[in-house]
Amino acid sequence: MDTSNTNRKPGTSGLSQNTGNPGYSGQSGHSGQSSHSAYPAKRPVLRHYADGTPSVLRKAVVYTELRFYQRSDVLYQLTQIFCRRYLPPYGDRTVDQMIQAARSTKQNIVEGSSDGQTSTEVELKLLGIARGSNRELQEDYLDYLKRKGLSEWFGTNPRFDRLHDFCKFHSKYADYEPLLAKMNDEELANMAICLCHQVDSAMAKYIEQKDRDFTENGGIRERMTAARLEQRTTQKEIIQRQAQEIQTLREEVERLRTVSIN
Repeated sequence: MDTSNTNRKPGTSGLSQNTGNPGYSGQSGHSGQSSHSAYPAKRPVLRHYADGTPSVLRKAVVYTELRFYQRSDVLYQLTQIFCRRYLPPYGDRTVDQMIQAARSTKQNIVEGSSDGQTSTEVELKLLGIARGSNRELQEDYLDYLKRKGLSEWFGTNPRFDRLHDFCKFHSKYADYEPLLAKMNDEELANMAICLCHQVDSAMAKYIEQKDRDFTENGGIRERMTAARLEQRTTQKEIIQRQAQEIQTLREEVERLRTVSIN
């Protein structure tokens, strides 16, 4: 999911995944495809609890394992260091805006990933906000370079490839922390811009993936309908099996009675 600075890999315990049955229209009590249905053309993929009960919840995303989240955390820590070191402590709203944009990126990824278990709509909305905050932060760093007459590293700049490769293969703050104290404002700003590009590119692909999943499998309503239909089918099968067992027992009792009489 990593790309270059020029727009160059998340569960619930006791649950297992089971593929659905194609041809589900999403309408209660009906199966098969419908050209007029507002629901996906196939049954949503459901997971199950240990006792076999279907769950309407989507698989939980472990957001700390998302590389773009890890990089957003790096950006938040880096931005606090940058602002404290190179921007005035008072009288400049840019400080609060940059720190808030960095925090908003990180926190909306967290909240969106958590809310995504029940609502794709909320998840996509929050991820979109996170992406917008990340772009705002990137623009603030670009403005700083322009204002100070410093260079943005890209293209043929000899320092760009080394910076990009480091950011591409390192996503955790522990990898960056030893370096930050040694870097000047131009280096920190360009590192932040590089990370912003990579976060944006990765989030764009992740949002597309979530969008496609919603289009194919639907949201909470479709999963609720599918879960109820599956549960009804399971209950019907249990009743039918019990009826067959009762009938078998009755036949066996009758057979034993006949043998006893004879």
